Amino acid sequence: MLYEKIIEIIVYLLSELKNNKQLTDVDMNKLENLGYTANEINTAFSWVYSKIYAGEKIFIDKKSDTRSQRFLHDAEQSVISPESYGYLIQIKELGLINNMDIDLIIDKIMVSSYNRVDKEDMKMIIATYLLDIEDMTDTNSRMMINTKDTIH
Repeated sequence: MLYEKIIEIIVYLLSELKNNKQLTDVDMNKLENLGYTANEINTAFSWVYSKIYAGEKIFIDKKSDTRSQRFLHDAEQSVISPESYGYLIQIKELGLINNMDIDLIIDKIMVSSYNRVDKEDMKMIIATYLLDIEDMTDTNSRMMINTKDTIH
């Protein structure tokens, strides 16, 4: 559940950035009042800052991605709930992923042992995909912040 909350915070931060707000202007107290822990908030900020520091684009360039919408095959519809697919599209519209990412995520779901993917499952899958959780053995890719770490 921790990673899903981090993605929720990242989505919030990026929506604030799209509304021309600076990260320094984001009210962390508001996030804490919504029930997020300082560790979750710091981890989300760390992810965003690490992308900026590495010179990576945070938002997918709309011109490099087609405006086409992927339709789910009957077999995919039987596994992926409409709410979870809607959340996946929301993440795409925010600019965190592109059409190729959607295909990769759906392929991963279909070859996994999921019987049904609800919205909470989709949040976990997207978190795993975006935060490279499977590659956390590399100390240079540590996204989790220790409780005493801070971001300046």
